[in-house]
Amino acid sequence: VLKKHLSKSDKTLWFHCASLGEFEQGLPVFKELRKLYPSHKFVVTFFSPSGYEIRKNTPVADVVVYLPWDTRANAKKFLDYVHPELIVFVKYEVWPNILLEAKKRNIKAILISALFRKDQIYFKPYGGLMKRALFSFEHIFTQNKSSEELLNSLGYINTTVSGDTRFDRVFSQLELDNTLDFVSTFKQNTTCVVAGSTWPEDEAYFIHYINSKPTGNLKFIIAPHHISKTSIEKLKSSLKVNTALYSEKDSVDLKEMKVLIIDTIGLLSKIYSYASIAYVGGAAGTTGLHNTLEPAVFGVPIIIGSHYEKFPEASDMIALNGMISVKNQEEFDENLSFLVENRLETQKLGTKNFDYIKKNRGAVIQILAYLRK
Repeated sequence: VLKKHLSKSDKTLWFHCASLGEFEQGLPVFKELRKLYPSHKFVVTFFSPSGYEIRKNTPVADVVVYLPWDTRANAKKFLDYVHPELIVFVKYEVWPNILLEAKKRNIKAILISALFRKDQIYFKPYGGLMKRALFSFEHIFTQNKSSEELLNSLGYINTTVSGDTRFDRVFSQLELDNTLDFVSTFKQNTTCVVAGSTWPEDEAYFIHYINSKPTGNLKFIIAPHHISKTSIEKLKSSLKVNTALYSEKDSVDLKEMKVLIIDTIGLLSKIYSYASIAYVGGAAGTTGLHNTLEPAVFGVPIIIGSHYEKFPEASDMIALNGMISVKNQEEFDENLSFLVENRLETQKLGTKNFDYIKKNRGAVIQILAYLRK
């Protein structure tokens, strides 16, 4: 694929993201660089199918491929084909063979939106190779001060605390047209709870709540993380109220439905614009909290489960009172009912989340200022 799309005379920039989340994180930087270097070819690589399958036709890139396994031979071959002037890795991505080979060739590499914790291999006595790989980056832009301090403790000083590029990314969602006619038809003038990227342990909260509470002027949109036919059918059959799937939207009367299950991908960031209250999945179990910034930008309060330790933005919004973490069904029921019944309070909480996003923008500007030097 690379041979077909790239020639020796092409000038190239290379971006690497583990999966879809990191791609979205890097997107505002990629887009700005596209404007700065209109004649360059842009190569995007992914490690996981979740990113590749959804973004293999992204207009940001000229070529999208999987990153080959990180061996010395592969690193040499890959860099021979791509011969980038600049390499941008996102968040946690540190591949030693590729980075060490790039450094040998004097190719500039940076890491953006980086997050470090002291339990990672770089900070262990046996982390020699990974440490050397870190030092192959010309500059590392971290999300927070503690990540910068950890790097400094290794003697790595080419750092900037720029914050998280995802704030810029989600804020740009407000400039788009977020209208979805089928959601407008479904929602009408009701209070709408949107549950995004849910796992079975998140869905259990909703099943119990919907089946046991009087839901009056209340509707629910559930967008599960996994959309296999069996798991979607299982969720639908466990709800005792009128429930439709996105795939059935043209054959049912959406106005009459209480619950809408989204059995497709790619719509969630727009659906959040219809939320009165949002729930973000992943923290009720141990799979990892999904993106809470997407609903926050629309100024809605957010409920999550209790396992959010590795997600600084969740801790921040909880401290600001824009987000509520629940440990069990009882806490979920109590907090959701409170938000449903107290509209003014709901708006107040939501505004705190919007302000938080607005205040934390600006990472992209800092990264581009550095690259322009």
